Amino acid sequence: MDLKELTKRSHDIRERYHTLELQYHGSKWSTEEDALAFLTDASLVGRLTMDHEGRWPSEEGNLSSKIGECVWWLAILADEMGLSFEECVTQFIEDKEEDLR
Repeated sequence: MDLKELTKRSHDIRERYHTLELQYHGSKWSTEEDALAFLTDASLVGRLTMDHEGRWPSEEGNLSSKIGECVWWLAILADEMGLSFEECVTQFIEDKEEDLR
Protein backbone atom coordinates (compact mmCIF):
# COMPACT_ATOMS: atom_id res chain seq x y z
CA MET A 1 0.00 0.00 0.00
CA ASP A 2 1.36 3.44 -0.85
CA LEU A 3 1.32 6.29 1.66
CA LYS A 4 -1.53 8.18 -0.05
CA GLU A 5 -3.77 5.13 0.17
CA LEU A 6 -2.65 4.51 3.74
CA THR A 7 -3.59 8.10 4.65
CA LYS A 8 -7.03 7.86 3.06
CA ARG A 9 -7.85 4.54 4.66
CA SER A 10 -6.51 5.76 8.01
CA HIS A 11 -8.70 8.85 7.77
CA ASP A 12 -11.77 6.71 6.99
CA ILE A 13 -11.11 4.50 10.02
CA ARG A 14 -10.53 7.54 12.25
CA GLU A 15 -13.89 8.98 11.17
CA ARG A 16 -15.57 5.76 12.35
CA TYR A 17 -13.83 6.11 15.71
CA HIS A 18 -15.04 9.72 15.93
CA THR A 19 -18.59 8.42 15.58
CA LEU A 20 -18.01 6.09 18.53
CA GLU A 21 -16.40 8.89 20.57
CA LEU A 22 -19.46 11.06 19.99
CA GLN A 23 -21.75 8.19 20.90
CA TYR A 24 -19.96 7.28 24.14
CA HIS A 25 -18.47 10.59 25.30
CA GLY A 26 -20.40 13.33 23.52
CA SER A 27 -17.35 14.73 21.75
CA LYS A 28 -14.57 13.72 19.39
CA TRP A 29 -11.03 13.35 20.64
CA SER A 30 -8.85 16.39 20.03
CA THR A 31 -5.57 16.33 18.13
CA GLU A 32 -3.82 16.48 21.50
CA GLU A 33 -5.70 13.39 22.70
CA ASP A 34 -4.79 11.60 19.47
CA ALA A 35 -1.12 12.52 20.03
CA LEU A 36 -1.28 11.09 23.56
CA ALA A 37 -2.86 7.89 22.22
CA PHE A 38 0.00 7.64 19.72
CA LEU A 39 2.57 8.09 22.51
CA THR A 40 0.90 5.35 24.54
CA ASP A 41 1.05 2.99 21.58
CA ALA A 42 4.66 3.95 20.83
CA SER A 43 5.52 3.11 24.45
CA LEU A 44 3.84 -0.26 24.04
CA VAL A 45 6.05 -0.89 20.99
CA GLY A 46 9.01 -0.42 23.33
CA ARG A 47 7.59 -2.85 25.87
CA LEU A 48 6.68 -5.41 23.21
CA THR A 49 10.15 -5.08 21.69
CA MET A 50 11.64 -5.89 25.09
CA ASP A 51 9.35 -8.93 25.25
CA HIS A 52 10.36 -9.93 21.70
CA GLU A 53 14.04 -9.75 22.69
CA GLY A 54 13.43 -11.77 25.86
CA ARG A 55 14.25 -8.84 28.14
CA TRP A 56 10.85 -8.25 29.77
CA PRO A 57 7.62 -10.28 29.58
CA SER A 58 4.54 -8.52 28.30
CA GLU A 59 0.91 -9.42 27.81
CA GLU A 60 0.11 -6.11 26.11
CA GLY A 61 -0.56 -7.38 22.58
CA ASN A 62 0.95 -8.08 19.20
CA LEU A 63 4.14 -6.22 18.23
CA SER A 64 3.46 -6.09 14.48
CA SER A 65 -0.07 -4.81 15.05
CA LYS A 66 1.13 -2.16 17.48
CA ILE A 67 3.80 -0.96 15.01
CA GLY A 68 1.07 -0.72 12.36
CA GLU A 69 -1.12 1.22 14.79
CA CYS A 70 1.70 3.71 15.39
CA VAL A 71 2.03 4.31 11.65
CA TRP A 72 -1.75 4.73 11.50
CA TRP A 73 -1.63 7.35 14.27
CA LEU A 74 1.17 9.24 12.51
CA ALA A 75 -0.89 9.37 9.31
CA ILE A 76 -3.87 10.63 11.34
CA LEU A 77 -1.83 13.26 13.17
CA ALA A 78 -0.28 14.57 9.95
CA ASP A 79 -3.74 14.79 8.37
CA GLU A 80 -5.23 16.56 11.40
CA MET A 81 -2.49 19.20 11.27
CA GLY A 82 -2.82 19.79 7.54
CA LEU A 83 0.37 17.97 6.59
CA SER A 84 0.81 15.39 3.87
CA PHE A 85 1.98 12.17 5.52
CA GLU A 86 3.60 11.15 2.25
CA GLU A 87 5.49 14.44 2.02
CA CYS A 88 6.56 14.23 5.68
CA VAL A 89 8.04 10.75 5.21
CA THR A 90 9.56 11.54 1.81
CA GLN A 91 11.20 14.75 3.06
CA PHE A 92 12.60 13.00 6.13
CA ILE A 93 14.12 10.18 4.04
CA GLU A 94 15.57 12.60 1.49
CA ASP A 95 17.05 14.78 4.25
CA LYS A 96 18.67 11.79 5.96
CA GLU A 97 20.06 10.48 2.68
CA GLU A 98 21.56 13.91 2.01
CA ASP A 99 22.96 14.17 5.55
CA LEU A 100 24.67 10.80 5.21
CA ARG A 101 26.28 11.35 1.81
